[in-house]
Amino acid sequence: MPLEKIDHYAIRTEKMEETKTFYEALGLCSGPRPEFPFPGYWMYSGEIPLVHLVGIDPKNPEGLYNYLGVSNVIFLNGSGAVDHLAFRATEPDGLKNSLDSIKIKYREREVPNMNLLQIFAEDPNGITVEINYY
Repeated sequence: MPLEKIDHYAIRTEKMEETKTFYEALGLCSGPRPEFPFPGYWMYSGEIPLVHLVGIDPKNPEGLYNYLGVSNVIFLNGSGAVDHLAFRATEPDGLKNSLDSIKIKYREREVPNMNLLQIFAEDPNGITVEINYY
């Protein structure tokens, strides 16, 4: 029963639209999502719903609380104990242009001896996303 691959990751956020815009800038598209009793988006890479955005409405969190079976939701801003999430991609200039267009700052790094360009950006929730270009 070994793990095979990451299926998706979920982000709890009060910054739903800004977070959606950030992941669209990375090339993901909003797509079909089950009718959960709380707001959200599933962001797709092709046919794969790779990033799940879970909306927290501080004025009406009951739908999320009921679904999770808890009376309150605690979450950390940023990446918490997880340092970053990483993707492989192509066409780094396209990503840079896309991030520049929505005024998202990013950092570039060349990894020695690997012919690898990395671009790091933080989403509106402070989660670090790494994009690798081999």
